[in-house]
Amino acid sequence: MMTIGITGGVGAGKSQVLTYIEENYNCKVIRADEVAHLLEEPGHKCYERIVAFLGTDILQEDKTIDKRKMAAAIFTDEKKLIAINEILHPEVKTYILEQIQQESEKQEIDFLFVEAALLIEEHYDEILDEIWYIHADTEVRSKRLKESRQYSAEKIADIMGKQLSEEEFRKHCSVVIVNNGDLTVTYKQIDAIMGERK
Repeated sequence: MMTIGITGGVGAGKSQVLTYIEENYNCKVIRADEVAHLLEEPGHKCYERIVAFLGTDILQEDKTIDKRKMAAAIFTDEKKLIAINEILHPEVKTYILEQIQQESEKQEIDFLFVEAALLIEEHYDEILDEIWYIHADTEVRSKRLKESRQYSAEKIADIMGKQLSEEEFRKHCSVVIVNNGDLTVTYKQIDAIMGERK
């Protein structure tokens, strides 16, 4: 079983790439955001630490964390955001490592993909066989974000400004997939790359 990380800037189309891979290859995909949401549920590792830190005001009536209230509490306060990330990121990584171990022992899949925005920053290159960079031109990404999420030009510029540069992504990734809009071109790239790894 080969382990592969998928990363790229906002609006690059990582979800499109992973959906195609899931539908066409014997693999499992782990999305770090989904793992984080799982670990924020009552009974899971991060729940009590997050509630202790942010207070019970972020809870809904059923005691689950209200994602909107949590976001409002941390995204306006850099120190709180850092603190929550310090709670979540190590546990997400531990969970992913456990999943890799389990799938390796079962030997039922050929590939395990991990998708996360911070793969490089969180040093996933130390635990995965390869990291792939999904690239799309800045103009293409901006257009996608305006259309799909109704983001303003200011918000897009702010998000992109906080992410790694093109040079940093390319420096840390062994594979680059260009996803500028023609999906048949994107899928051909994926098929060629996957064919080399069978």
